[in-house]
Amino acid sequence: MPKKAKRKQNKGFEFPKGLSEDVIRKISQIKEEPDWMLEMRLEAYKVFLEKPMPTWGPDLSDIDFNDIKYYATAGDRTHTWDEVPGDIRQTFDDLGIPEHEKKFLAGVSTQYESEIIYHNLQERYQDSGLVFESIDEGLHKYPTLYKEYFGKLIPHDDNKFAALNSAVWSGGSFIYVPKGVKIAIPVETYFRINTENMGQFERTLIIADEDSEVHYIEGCTAPQYSTNSLHAAVVELFAAKNAHIKYTTIQNWSKNVYNLVTKRGKAQEGARIEWLDVNIGSKVTMKYPSVILEGDNSRGEVLSMALADSGQDLDTGAKMIHLGKNTSSIIDSRTVSVGSGKATYRGISRITSRAASARAVVNCDGLLIDEESKSYAYPHNIVSNDSSTLEHEASVSKVNQEQVNYLMSRGIPAEEAQQLIVTGYVDPVIDELPLEYSVELERLLQIILNREGKGHQKTAAN
Repeated sequence: MPKKAKRKQNKGFEFPKGLSEDVIRKISQIKEEPDWMLEMRLEAYKVFLEKPMPTWGPDLSDIDFNDIKYYATAGDRTHTWDEVPGDIRQTFDDLGIPEHEKKFLAGVSTQYESEIIYHNLQERYQDSGLVFESIDEGLHKYPTLYKEYFGKLIPHDDNKFAALNSAVWSGGSFIYVPKGVKIAIPVETYFRINTENMGQFERTLIIADEDSEVHYIEGCTAPQYSTNSLHAAVVELFAAKNAHIKYTTIQNWSKNVYNLVTKRGKAQEGARIEWLDVNIGSKVTMKYPSVILEGDNSRGEVLSMALADSGQDLDTGAKMIHLGKNTSSIIDSRTVSVGSGKATYRGISRITSRAASARAVVNCDGLLIDEESKSYAYPHNIVSNDSSTLEHEASVSKVNQEQVNYLMSRGIPAEEAQQLIVTGYVDPVIDELPLEYSVELERLLQIILNREGKGHQKTAAN
C-alpha cells in the first residue's frame, strides 16, 4: 500500500480546557487528517451533545466536560528510547517499560497524554509483515483499511462516551496481522495521564487476518491529583476465519480518574477472541468487553478481575452475542471489595434464534473483605433456541474467618493470611498474565489490602 510522506514535526503543548467544534477542527488539523475523518469527528460531536448522560450505573454527575483538556502532547514520536524527553523517560523507566520490551515483547508503544511518544517493533516481526503503528500513523499509511474497519464495530452513535471518543480521539494503536502470521510474544502499549484535568481518548484497532494470532497488552496509570481526569477509550477487534486475538488490560488508574471505555470484538468462522481484564484503581470504571460471535464455531472468552478500594465504584462485566452455529462463550468475572469500595458485575449473554447448538457459561463471583464493602451482580441471560445451553453461576461471599484462623495457627499473621486468601481467589486471572505482570499484580493487591487493613485498625483504635 502507498505510504504518505512523513508529516511535519510538533513540539510539546496542550490545549486549554473546554470542548467545541473549533477544538475538534484543531485536533484534526494538527494530525493532517483526510476530510472524511474530520467529517466523522464533527458528526460524532453532534451526537455527543445530543445524547444524555447514562443514569443506569455509577454516578457520573461530577464530570464537567468544560473542565477537561482534550489534547496535549510532549513532542515528537521517536523509535529510540534515549531520544524520549528525560522526565518522561524516567516515568516509564520507573514503570519498567524498557525492561519489559527487552524481555518478552515483540513491540511496544508508550503514550503520554494524547500522543504516542515512543514506538518500536522488533525487526524480525517487521519481516513477518506484522503492522504495528500508532493509530494516527496507521490512518495515513493504510487509509483503505481504516475506511473499511474504523468505527464500523463501535459507531460514533453507540453511546455518549463512544461519541466523545470519536470526536476527539488521539493516540492508541493500529495492528494488522497478515494471513497465517502467528506472533509468538505480545505487543504492548502503555498509557499514562500525567496532567491535571486531562482527558485521554485513545483508540485501538486490531485486524487479525485468516489463521493469524496476536496477543496485545495495554497498561494504564495516572498520578493522583485533587481534580478529576477522564479516560474514554474505544477498542475494536476484528478476527477473521480461524484467527485468534488475545487482549490483556492491566489498569491501575489513580482514584481521581473516570474510566469509561467501550470495547468490542467480532469473531468470524472458527475465530477466537479473548479479553483478560484487570481493573484496579480509578474513581469510577464502566467497562464491559464484548464479543459478537458472528461465524460458526467461533469462541469468545472474558476473564476479568476488579478490586474496588475505599471510595471506588467499579462497574465491570462482559457481553457475549451468539449469532453463528456451534459458538461458545465463557464469562468469568471475579470482584473484590474492600473498605467502602463498591464492585458490580453487569453483563449480557445472548444466544439468538439462529445460533443453533451454542453454549454459554457465565460465572460472576464477589468477595467482600469487610463489613463496609459492597458487591452487586446484574446478569442478563437470553436463550432463543432449544438446541443451545447457558450455564450461570453467581456468588457473593466474605473472607472465611475459619481459613484465616487456620493460616494464623500455622504462624502466618492475620493480614498476610487475608492476602493469601484474596490472591487464591483471583489466581485464575494471575495465572493468565505474563510473569512480570502477575508479580506486579500480586504486589498491588498486597499494598491495597495492607493500606486498608491499617486504616481499619486506626478507625477501631479511635
